[in-house]
Amino acid sequence: MIKLKVNDQQKVFRGDPDQPLLWFLREELSLTGSKYACGIGACGACTVHFNGVPVRSCSMPMSAMSGAEIRTIEGLASPVAKQVQMSWQEMDVVQCGYCQSGQIMSAVALLERNTKPSSKEIDEAMDGNICRCATYQRIRAAIEDSSDKLGA
Repeated sequence: MIKLKVNDQQKVFRGDPDQPLLWFLREELSLTGSKYACGIGACGACTVHFNGVPVRSCSMPMSAMSGAEIRTIEGLASPVAKQVQMSWQEMDVVQCGYCQSGQIMSAVALLERNTKPSSKEIDEAMDGNICRCATYQRIRAAIEDSSDKLGA
């Protein structure tokens, strides 16, 4: 039995400890905002916050979740998260949208650590978040817009 918090709610997992966190979130908790894409942690579509740090939930085993605090796109509520989501809408970032929850999770983690990231820090934080529609310029613009508004 593995006890963890997901979006501030206590949860218990009683299944295979090798099962990826992503499947617990999607199949058992019906939190489908985190997407399955590559299955090897390379694309970022499944990004969630694990104890405040962005991780790829498709490659995180449930055995590593004991006592963890997990935040999914459905659980974002901080002022930073709200600003990022607002900037995403204002900058018209989304094209197909499949990768966007992972993109937003990475952007929020960055801006919660550092509200004034440099271009290099943005690149590092977003590295590995793949957008097949190539909306990278709009993603960067939304992060910069959020940073400007959070610093105001």
